[in-house]
Amino acid sequence: MVKIVPTPDWFIGKDVVIEVFSLVVLAIFVFLAYRYYRMNKNRNILYLGSGFGLIALAQLATILTKLVLYYDIGPSQEIGQAIITSQIANSVDFFYYAGFFFHRFLTLSGLYILYRLPRDRKSIGDYVIVIYFILISSFLSREIFYLFHLTALFILILIVEKYFLIYRKNRFFNTKILMVAFGILALSQLILVLSDIDLLFVLGNVVELISYTIFLALIIRIWKYGKEKKPYGNNIRYAGYSSGKRRKH
Repeated sequence: MVKIVPTPDWFIGKDVVIEVFSLVVLAIFVFLAYRYYRMNKNRNILYLGSGFGLIALAQLATILTKLVLYYDIGPSQEIGQAIITSQIANSVDFFYYAGFFFHRFLTLSGLYILYRLPRDRKSIGDYVIVIYFILISSFLSREIFYLFHLTALFILILIVEKYFLIYRKNRFFNTKILMVAFGILALSQLILVLSDIDLLFVLGNVVELISYTIFLALIIRIWKYGKEKKPYGNNIRYAGYSSGKRRKH
């Protein structure tokens, strides 16, 4: 079987487990954001939920694609046969590449929404990231897979910078957690740029798992303390782009 993804043979399946975990975390976060938006009509939270929702769909796309690729589900059963027609091979390749394309496209779209949450004005970075995003989305292929991780890294750096500036104003712990989680996620993308090396691919996936574990910790914190009336930044809106300062008591 032609190796379409850089996953080491001994790591096959384990990467799917990490992605399923990430999908569950993202789905819960989207649910919390939607529930809060229904109660408060805060558009920032709607955008936050939409961004994470697209990334969740991206994870779902890659999970379904890898299940077919790894476990001979559906059309991939034909690959193991001694004789395979050109039409079958082409259709299987199209399925794999389409699945991974949607994973990349939805991930970058979700990250861009998270970065581009309502802003007072456009900056040079806005224009640069749009142009870069369109170019990379148009020319992504197996031969230049690292450009996807490079693009994700670029957007994540901008997101981390944005959260850092917001945290300097509000000092909310939830904002800090998100900043750290996105920072670790950015580190995973930096490592995955070099994922032609098996160990670096595994390391990148493990670092990504750590970032989503932090996201899960944030969700648990919001679930546990989010109904408190005191403005200590425990509500999900303080995980968004709320730049209001903490009140003194």
